Amino acid sequence: MNASSATALAMVLDDDADVAATLAVQLQVLGVEIRHSRHVHHLIDEVVVRRPRLVAIGLAFGDHDHIVALRHLAECRYSGKVLLLSGVERKVARIAERLGESLGLDMLVSLDKPMRLAELRERLACLEPTCSREAPARLVPRFRQQDLERAFACHELILHYQPQFELATRRLSGVEALVRWRHPEIGMLAPGEFLPLLSAAQGRQLTRRVLQMAMSDAARWRRAGVHLSLSLNVTPDDLLCPELVNLVRARWRASGGTPLVLEIIESASMEDELLGSEVATRLHLSGLEVSVDDFGVGYSSLSRLQRLPISELKIDRSFVSRLHEDVQDAAIVEAVALLGRRLGIRVVAEGVEDLACLEPLARFGCTHVQGFGLARPLPADEIPPLAGRVAPLTLAGS
Repeated sequence: MNASSATALAMVLDDDADVAATLAVQLQVLGVEIRHSRHVHHLIDEVVVRRPRLVAIGLAFGDHDHIVALRHLAECRYSGKVLLLSGVERKVARIAERLGESLGLDMLVSLDKPMRLAELRERLACLEPTCSREAPARLVPRFRQQDLERAFACHELILHYQPQFELATRRLSGVEALVRWRHPEIGMLAPGEFLPLLSAAQGRQLTRRVLQMAMSDAARWRRAGVHLSLSLNVTPDDLLCPELVNLVRARWRASGGTPLVLEIIESASMEDELLGSEVATRLHLSGLEVSVDDFGVGYSSLSRLQRLPISELKIDRSFVSRLHEDVQDAAIVEAVALLGRRLGIRVVAEGVEDLACLEPLARFGCTHVQGFGLARPLPADEIPPLAGRVAPLTLAGS
């Protein structure tokens, strides 16, 4: 850390004085002042008064596991970073991380004891005032239904495409259509900023619009000699709508037979399992493919594989992102890939951020990969140039 951040303060809660002393030395090297507490209430009192930029909490077995400190930090509206120092198995630490996130705390990825300086420096890079990788969060106004209706009428909803690569050839093999709102005043809005506001009717309208735009883009690519599979996300509400079958069939046939994959997001709201299975089966019999998105974190994943005509599994990014750090996550990815091979279906690893993951993913049996580390979502016009590159997977991640 540079001199401008030398006044950064960290509070450490840990029963082990040796761990605290070691951490203090390492933090001092990074320009961070440290104060040590052994009791949760003393820590919280200090946090309220001093508002440190970092709180490090040691997790351990015994009466003082310190997990309760996360709730106290949330109650006092602590807004700094929280780092867990784990003396327990990684699975337990991950649960504690998710608890902190659910409470609204800004959790860093936990560190195993004994801590290494390189890992600690990586975690604390976020304390650098100049190292922020993201622009400050913008304030997005509350949208009204009229705003969304205008977005439909004025064609403000557009598509970007997340590239998907085949591991065996390392070539672009398909794209996933992702909707964006090109707001005339605010700028480009991500799906999470407006999709939750759609009514059921607007959701169905959006599905029809996305299907129309994506098929039109795919037709232009084919005329340019680029043949790719096209993935579209469908909600449980979409899947339970029998009219979806006729709509998709008509658009698909008009497109000339572009390989079309409908991604089902697993959800507890898919209450009518039989109707959902019927629609998926009719789509499959029409020559379309069905994919299970975010596999491993949804509901009744294995039973859905048994009941639905699945062509593809997409392993959730939460497992892929920690492939090198967590042997349990690596084991889960390997097991899902093996399951896919045994079932004769594609296995797509989502959320690839590091090219170093490609070798183990291929070894495990994953067939396709996608993620921001390989290529970010692109406008339709940028897809053909990417497909024309000799080794687009390597170039996209460089």
